[in-house]
Amino acid sequence: MTETKTSAHHPTTELVRTHSERLAFEERERAQKRRLELAEQRSDLNPPDVRIRTWEQVHALRLPDDPMHPVLDVIAIDTRLTLAQVQEEQRARVAQRSKRTQAREPDGNR
Repeated sequence: MTETKTSAHHPTTELVRTHSERLAFEERERAQKRRLELAEQRSDLNPPDVRIRTWEQVHALRLPDDPMHPVLDVIAIDTRLTLAQVQEEQRARVAQRSKRTQAREPDGNR
């Protein structure tokens, strides 16, 4: 008796059937994620620190420490913040890093 292979019937609800369809689906997913991230970075519902962190994630960059760095204008425009708000977030981060550093350093007056 010869065994005959039959192709399995794929349900019509299968979302991704071919490589090209899967690639197209993944591209749509990436585009949707980017649209949501861009909306989040500009949303007036989010405070400046959230908008700036989202900008950092979208662009895979870190907010520079230099308060005169040219990219700060770009960040302000992209996040719909003022330059002063971006610089205030810089100062807050520097102060927080300074506190953490001081907490880790042993007291030299012992």
